[in-house]
Order: sequence, then structure tokens, then C-alpha cells
Amino acid sequence: MTHFPDAPILATALIVVQTGILIIGGLITYFSYKAYRRTGESSLYALTLGFGIITFGAIIAGALDIVLNVNLVKGVLVDSVLTLIGFAIIMYSLYVE
Repeated sequence: MTHFPDAPILATALIVVQTGILIIGGLITYFSYKAYRRTGESSLYALTLGFGIITFGAIIAGALDIVLNVNLVKGVLVDSVLTLIGFAIIMYSLYVE
């Protein structure tokens, strides 16, 4: 039994937020990929990859916590590592010509 009476509400909120991240992150990834396909610019491919990794990290963190019942701190760590990698790739995409 949980010690937090609002845990079901928080779990539902987490699912709603993660779904929003999946939808919006997926759309950003899709549109940046379309721009890459249209222009062939390698920087846009890197941008696509960066946003895709960030979106994937957020979804994995939610799945680890809710579906697999992994400790929340471990899920946040996985999300943070993938976010760091994604941001590094996005930074590279903005730097490269």
C-alpha cells in the first residue's frame, strides 16, 4: 500500500504529460526530418536525431516508472542522460555548417 494518497492522481498526471511529450516531441522530430529530406542538410538530420532522443528519453522514463515499476530516481536518471545526449546533438546541429 502506498504512503501517498494522491499517488493515483500523480500517476495519471504523469501519463498525460508523457503523452503530450510523445505527441509534441514526435511532431518536432517528424517536421525536422521532413526539412532534412527536403534540403539534405546534415545539420537538420542531427537536429532530428537530437529531438528524437530527447522524446524517446522522456517516454522511456515514464514507461520505466509506470509500466515496469522501476524506481522513479532511476527513471529520471535515464531521462536525464538521454536529454543530455539529445541536447548535445542539437547543439552540434546548430554549430555545424
